Amino acid sequence: MPKAWNWTKSLVGQLEFYWDAHLWPRLGGLTDDEYLWEPVPDCWSIRSGPGGRWIADSAPAEAVPTEQLAPFTTIAWRMAHISVGCFATRTSTFFGDGSIPDADMFDARHQPASLPRTAADALDYLEETYRRWHDAIAVLDAQQLLTPLGPKGSWFASDPMAELILHVNREVMHHGGEIGVLRDLYARSLG
Repeated sequence: MPKAWNWTKSLVGQLEFYWDAHLWPRLGGLTDDEYLWEPVPDCWSIRSGPGGRWIADSAPAEAVPTEQLAPFTTIAWRMAHISVGCFATRTSTFFGDGSIPDADMFDARHQPASLPRTAADALDYLEETYRRWHDAIAVLDAQQLLTPLGPKGSWFASDPMAELILHVNREVMHHGGEIGVLRDLYARSLG
């Protein structure tokens, strides 16, 4: 009889491979100028906000008509999206210390008070949030992967944890690829 497939190993292995072979190596040498580079007008980025906090540009979904192009985003914005939107908030929601038990995965209380304002700090934060998410999902068993997210999953409550992991993997690969392209464009813009 064939051995049962280890889906945790496959899901985590997909993320590990992308991180180790593609994303993390492509981030080496990232400078502050490159991190905050705005190649076109009206980019979304991270900026100093109230109280000196660094926050990501955003708008309510209904404020961006679907027939218009989505705002172009900087490396800083994309790194914040991966580290906060993919890793930190999901880790806090499903594997956190329970300090905000009534919060679903879209609750802003899962987000840090301020985003990293330098490339070096952003890289440290990205690596830290990746490790916490990775280590939390790496120990899930088959039953935990199939367990619905429940109220913490908001409108994805009936989806299993495996679907969330696949979604996070896709987001990391999608935005990581964009970061790679932006790095290539930035290097070529210097002449």
